[in-house]
Amino acid sequence: MAYDRYSRLCQRLSIPGFLLNYLYEMELDVAIAHLTKDHLLQKIIQNSSLKPADPTGDVYFDLLKSISSQQLSLQVARAIFSRFCALYPDHYPTPSLLANIHTEKLRSAGLSNQKAGYMKNVAAFTLEHQLDYFDWAKYPDTEIIDLLTKIKGVGRWTAEMILIFTLDRPDVFPVDDLGIQQSMAKLYSLPETGKSLRLRMGEIAEPWRPYRTIACRYLWNWKDRD
Repeated sequence: MAYDRYSRLCQRLSIPGFLLNYLYEMELDVAIAHLTKDHLLQKIIQNSSLKPADPTGDVYFDLLKSISSQQLSLQVARAIFSRFCALYPDHYPTPSLLANIHTEKLRSAGLSNQKAGYMKNVAAFTLEHQLDYFDWAKYPDTEIIDLLTKIKGVGRWTAEMILIFTLDRPDVFPVDDLGIQQSMAKLYSLPETGKSLRLRMGEIAEPWRPYRTIACRYLWNWKDRD
């Protein structure tokens, strides 16, 4: 949800911090009322709860973390990324430092040659386009996806995860996410596969707007518990 947006609003207007959770819960209630019109999704929502979102807002850093963890178990991914961050002062690989480090140094942290190259691409792109100074709130989802996927090594799925978990966008539907595909195929008894499955998923999710992110978070939770 828009937890980060409410946090910035509270800071800007000097609103007491205890109201932040109230504002978040109020909008979450509106989203749930909307999503439970889907009776199958309603069964999941009524039997689970969502923790407040915890978006970092740091697109650059979260892109690095996403790339480094691809196709790895959670435990291995955390270990490698920790060793990678330890290469830098304050455990933060600033774009300028990362862009100029030798690839072999990155390899020593456990990164593959390809991932090291992709992460250096992120650093170079961040410097070239001054992403550290972006006011992401000014850009719609589609423009952010178009921008980030210009980086070699960053695909649409990665950009969508940034929208959901880093920027806390409320209406993202990552149709290519395996977990979402598996959850929807099971919940809605979908026999389709491939492109046909994705098209059917899109049809089912259309009425969820403008809260498709929330629906996906419930689907992920359901899959993890199942």
